[in-house]
Amino acid sequence: MQSTQKVNVKEALNERDGFHIWWRLIRPHTLTASFIPVFTGTMIAYIDGSINWLLFLAMLVASLLIQSATNMFNEYYDYARGLDTDESVGISGTIVRDGIEPIKIRNIAFIFYGISILIGFYICMASSWWIAVIGLICMAFGYLYTGGPLPISYTPLGELFSGVLMGSVIIGITYFIQTGTITATMIWISIPITIFIGSINLSNNIRDRDGDKIGGRKTIPVLIGREKAITFLATLFIIAYSLTAIYIIVGILPIWSLLTFLSAIKAISVIKNFRGKTEPLEMMPAMKATGITNTIYGFLLAISLLISKLV
Repeated sequence: MQSTQKVNVKEALNERDGFHIWWRLIRPHTLTASFIPVFTGTMIAYIDGSINWLLFLAMLVASLLIQSATNMFNEYYDYARGLDTDESVGISGTIVRDGIEPIKIRNIAFIFYGISILIGFYICMASSWWIAVIGLICMAFGYLYTGGPLPISYTPLGELFSGVLMGSVIIGITYFIQTGTITATMIWISIPITIFIGSINLSNNIRDRDGDKIGGRKTIPVLIGREKAITFLATLFIIAYSLTAIYIIVGILPIWSLLTFLSAIKAISVIKNFRGKTEPLEMMPAMKATGITNTIYGFLLAISLLISKLV
């Protein structure tokens, strides 16, 4: 029976062999959570000055490597703690369905961290060595999300840490290396992105609630229940769009930023696709739509800033 379920899950998730095993390992559908903050931070810097494109690319690659490594640590430690099985859908399946040695996954993650550190040296030499301190802290939290004696993913703080570190902090670093300063405007603009990135984590935890509860995790959906967590997710979306509207009204964002509200169509679909669902496979479309919401919102926000600079 178990082998049949394994085949069904693999087919349902369209998991293929060969190169796709390693491609799934970095969880590419989540990587916009790295691209969007770097792109947004760079565009905010652009309207306040100019862009060093080499620094932009260095920051982007380093951020993508750190997030990919974090995803791999997640894969490794969840398997080591017995949370992942061949029926789990919120994973790449590289270990439990493709048979890759767990230690190999962990080692690749450390290699990615090492490469990002080398890139970080260039970024620091071009900006400030304080970036190294902040970068190492971000990397530590990436590891501690599922590693260490008390993983952050086992607490109700996962959304907060992922949102702030990958949202406001990454946008702040990206803005700082381009301009050499931090402004209140940049901080305000980063908040909706922070909310959307935290929402990706919340969606993941809504989908995985039942398995997380069995595994001893105390995530927000485990503590308040799936339906209340979905309502909380909807509330976060409303807050993010309300802040955007306020920013446009008071002049923090240009009128072009009204384009971001096109992403609300996808945000509404997230809530609709979550309601009434109980099986992880059924909730996969909602989970993916949450990431797409962040992508569309962040991309349109950055484009609106670019347009306001050019017109």
